[in-house]
Amino acid sequence: APAGFKDHEALAVKICCKTKSKFLSISMTYKSVSPILPTTKSKFLSIIIINKIFLTYKSVSPILPTTKSKFLSISIQLEEEQLRERMARIRHKILVLSGKGGVGKSTIAVNIAVGLGMEGKKVGLLDVDFHGPSIPTLLRLGSQSLRTDGKNAFPLDYVYGIKVVSLGLLMPDQDEAVIWRGPLKMGVIRQFLAEILWGELDYLIIDFPPGTGDEPLSVAQMLPESDGAVIVTTPQEMSLADVRKSISFCRQVKVPVLGVVENMSGLTCPHCGKLIDLFKTGGGEAMAQKLEVPFLGRIPLEPAIVEASDSGRPFIYYQNQTAAARAFQEGIIKTILALDER
Repeated sequence: APAGFKDHEALAVKICCKTKSKFLSISMTYKSVSPILPTTKSKFLSIIIINKIFLTYKSVSPILPTTKSKFLSISIQLEEEQLRERMARIRHKILVLSGKGGVGKSTIAVNIAVGLGMEGKKVGLLDVDFHGPSIPTLLRLGSQSLRTDGKNAFPLDYVYGIKVVSLGLLMPDQDEAVIWRGPLKMGVIRQFLAEILWGELDYLIIDFPPGTGDEPLSVAQMLPESDGAVIVTTPQEMSLADVRKSISFCRQVKVPVLGVVENMSGLTCPHCGKLIDLFKTGGGEAMAQKLEVPFLGRIPLEPAIVEASDSGRPFIYYQNQTAAARAFQEGIIKTILALDER
């Protein structure tokens, strides 16, 4: 094995080389990935590196002799079986999407998870926004990290038994940029779904980065049985223009749209209580009607929500008497709970 590879990584390379694949492609992929991973001795991140080598092996498999690719087919079958087994223990999978950044999507995802937990449901919260993971901040998880046993990783437990997984819980330096290409992100998403010991859950809420790229496409393909997506937008056309693409994405990949949330729909004045149309209002509802998808309600922009988010205190619990919390419970939580009746 080349210099810099540890024993278990050398073993992975040795297995790949037995198939007579060119070592150059594996070596260069490893070199392009390793500098941007944290240098701390995280066993789970070591697993990510090994899986990246296997992914490279898979990518060159069509040019390998078919008589010497048995390891490839066995590896894929085991991964798929493990993914199916873990996901079969989760009753409902909900995607939280938006074509636009900065619309409060992660805040919505966190409060969906907490709201369902308050209803006595077993909930998991998965953050696949690798380049800007907000979940640890929104839940005030601080320096806590995922526990691993060298083979599997365990979610972090939050209030109401909510199980949380985020790449932000694996990064020793929260200010470090994550510079990953699509194949590596796809591999890590698969690990988060298949190798995290989620256990029995009623709901898995998945928070995505903005857009319709690798992350939502990967999950849509890995979880074809997902219950659907909650689409988040703000009322103005600048947001709606991109969010319409998210609805189109869902239709193309056969993910049901559970409904549209119009977030930051008016500002509630903290002095007089009057609603100010800061970013306009009604745009999300009009879009939902035009595209014939359910509308889940308007969440007003309240200073208390901003403060709650920055301090890691989900507003649906800590600010449960606000108009935003009431709208959230009536529109979003009730719609998701209704999935149990299907």
